[in-house]
Amino acid sequence: MSFGPARSLEQLFATRSSIKWRRYPADVLPVFVAEMDFDVEPAILDRVAETLRHSDTGYLDSAGPLAPAFASFAAREWGWEVDPGTVHLATDVTVGVVEALRLDLPEVGGRVVLTPPVYPPFFEMVDEADAVAVTVPLLEDEDWSLDLAGIERAFAEGADALLLCNPQNPTGRCHSRSVLEALAALAARYDVFVVSDEVHAPLAHPGAVFTPFAPIARAAGARSVTVTSASKAWNLAGLKCAVVVPADDASAQLLTALPEELAARTSILGLHANVAALSCVSWRDDLLGLLVSNVRLLEAELAEHAPAVRVVRPDAGYLVWLDFRDAGLGDDPARVLIEQGRVALNSGLAFGEPGRGFARINLACNPSTVVEAVRRIAATVAAARERAVLAG
Repeated sequence: MSFGPARSLEQLFATRSSIKWRRYPADVLPVFVAEMDFDVEPAILDRVAETLRHSDTGYLDSAGPLAPAFASFAAREWGWEVDPGTVHLATDVTVGVVEALRLDLPEVGGRVVLTPPVYPPFFEMVDEADAVAVTVPLLEDEDWSLDLAGIERAFAEGADALLLCNPQNPTGRCHSRSVLEALAALAARYDVFVVSDEVHAPLAHPGAVFTPFAPIARAAGARSVTVTSASKAWNLAGLKCAVVVPADDASAQLLTALPEELAARTSILGLHANVAALSCVSWRDDLLGLLVSNVRLLEAELAEHAPAVRVVRPDAGYLVWLDFRDAGLGDDPARVLIEQGRVALNSGLAFGEPGRGFARINLACNPSTVVEAVRRIAATVAAARERAVLAG
C-alpha cells in the first residue's frame, strides 16, 4: 500500500501516548524525538495482529525468520552478502551496541572513540559498557566528514573501539566509500573494534549512496559488527527488536558469546514487524519522496522567514541539523525555542560540544507542520533580535 499523509496534530495528541506527544503541553509543537507522525504500514500491522491472534506472544531464542529477511534486504539494497546464520537479536539498537562493546572491551576502562556531534545515547552507551569516551569531532568545514587524522591519533594512543554512526545522526551524512575504506584500514592496522549503528540506512535519499561498513571492514581485515533495525525507517521503535551482524569471522565468533537472555528480551511482535517491514519497500520509497520534499520546504521557508538559520542538508533520514549560531539564540537555541516559541527541537548540546549553537528538527510530518515550525522559529529569532536592538 502507498504511503499516506500523517494525521492532524489534534488527532495525534488525542491518540498517541509516546514521548513525542506527552512530554510537553499541547501548545508546544513537537518536532524533536525520532518518531514519525505517519501511520504504520498496513502490512506490518496485519503481521503483528496475526501474531497476536495466534497468541504467539512467547519468548525468542534466535533471529528466526528475521535473519533471512534481513540478509535478503541487505543484498537487494546494498549488495551486502550476509550469512543468516550469523545474525543475532537485540532488544533495540542501543542494547545491541552496548552488548557488542562489552564482548570486546576490557572489563573496566576501555576507550571508545566517538565522533560528535553524534546521537546523544552514544555517550550513555559507552558509560554503560564501563568504558571512557574519546571524542574526535567531525570536520564541519569538510561537510561533516570523519576526521581520519584525529581518529588515527586516538587509535595510536590506545583506543579499543570506535562507535560509528552511518548514516550519521544528526547531520544525516552518508559517509563516503573512500572515507569508510580509510577508516577500515586504520581499524585493521591498530586492531580497533568498530561497532556501526546503521539504523537510518534504509532512508538514504534518492541520489545519495549509503555504503554499509561491514563489507569494507571484511575486505580490509578489520573487526566490526553492525547493529540495525527497521525501527527508524518504518516507525517501529516501541516494538523493540534489532539485529547484530558481524562483518568478519572473528567478530562472528565473538557474537556467539552474547548473553542468551538478549534474544529472550527482544519482542516477538517486534521481530514479526521487522520481517514484514523489510518487504514494504514501496511504502518506504513513498516516504522518502515526502521527506526530501519536506527538506526542500524547510530550506525555502527558513530562507524566506529566518535566513540566519542554516540547514545542513541530509543525505539520509528525516532528522535535520540546524545551525542557529548567527540567529541570536545563544548556545542552546532549543531551550529558547521551546520557552518562547513553543516549538520543541532537540538541543544541540546533547550531541556533544560541537552541537553548541545547533538544534535538530524532525521532518517526518505533514508539510503544514514544517511550515508552522518555521513560523515559530522565525518569530523567536525576530523577537531575540528586537531585544538585542533595544538593549543595544
